[in-house]
Amino acid sequence: MDVIVLGGGLMGAASTYFLARRGLRVTLIERNRVGSGATVASFGNIRRSGRYLPQLPLARRSLTLWSKAAEMLGRDVEFRATGHVRLVFSEKGLKEMRGFATAARPWGLNLEELTPRELHARFPGLGPEAIAASLSPEDGSGNPRLIAPAFAYAARRMGAEIVEDVAVKAIRQTAYGFEVETSNGTHAAAALLNTAGAWGARISAQFGEPVPIVAKGPQMGVTEPLPHRILPVVGVWAHDHGGGYLRQVERGNIVFGGGAERTDVSLDSGHAKADPARLPGQLRSLLPILPALAKVSVIRTWSGCEGYVGDGLPVMGRSSTTVGLFHAFGFCGHGFQLGPGVGDVMAELMATGVTETPIDDFCIGRFRRPHDGGLK
Repeated sequence: MDVIVLGGGLMGAASTYFLARRGLRVTLIERNRVGSGATVASFGNIRRSGRYLPQLPLARRSLTLWSKAAEMLGRDVEFRATGHVRLVFSEKGLKEMRGFATAARPWGLNLEELTPRELHARFPGLGPEAIAASLSPEDGSGNPRLIAPAFAYAARRMGAEIVEDVAVKAIRQTAYGFEVETSNGTHAAAALLNTAGAWGARISAQFGEPVPIVAKGPQMGVTEPLPHRILPVVGVWAHDHGGGYLRQVERGNIVFGGGAERTDVSLDSGHAKADPARLPGQLRSLLPILPALAKVSVIRTWSGCEGYVGDGLPVMGRSSTTVGLFHAFGFCGHGFQLGPGVGDVMAELMATGVTETPIDDFCIGRFRRPHDGGLK
């Protein structure tokens, strides 16, 4: 094989697809099932507003791929460009929104500012006390349950090997590349791509590249079906009311998150659980966004194991210590939108040696002091 991809979340599955599309022989190794980890626990948000500004070229590239996903993968992954609205409830939020809108414009993102009258005329029932809002009309949502398997199945059709339900016992550097020993055999390849999510730092540390990362579980939930009236994804600026967010799926259910502290997750088990004691407060934080939630039943809650890097940015690019090793992990709970773009960029970088999308800010070498190689 040319490449082994470790980790079958959205980043790993998308990378496998784009590597195979470039003609490389790829093996994807996942300890559970493809897309069963943090990806499936995701909210499904496809947004660019509020992102770290140098991340916007990657987000733009990814959005272009989301818009082509059904044609590219041969199945509907429920990408809908319904728009992304972020509500403003405070002067702090208004300042943050306007500052970001001005700064993001040179990066190719144009946010539309809505007055309260415009907001309520276009989106009745949302944020009755909001003093303003932003609208990013090209953004929207996708289905977290569909996207990673769709990439993996499409990659398999192009010849990629998808290995699921195996434990990784050892990773070894060899004279010709890398060997990954699993509970069901050993796989060898010239290059290794680490897309292991919250576990990615354990792999990088084996190659002398420590990364400060913690595992956290977001608190997610979904309501009973309601008449379908909310088209855009909805969030808030300045983390007002706890930073809650929600969207309504075509079947009528309202999916929500935020507004509650994330739980700690042990990487040894990897099991993230929603804390029912946090649900009442979470729902109260969402009421200013959508008062109609006051009389709605919650039918399911869940969580997932996400990796949060110390500086809030992902790790992406070449290894700083080992030829043939690449990383794409630690997306800090905001990687769903980026997934297709990350896969495309990593495949481009590994196949050609360069990428047209700037990712230098995400290099793993940022955690090493030049004089001693230690953490910041």
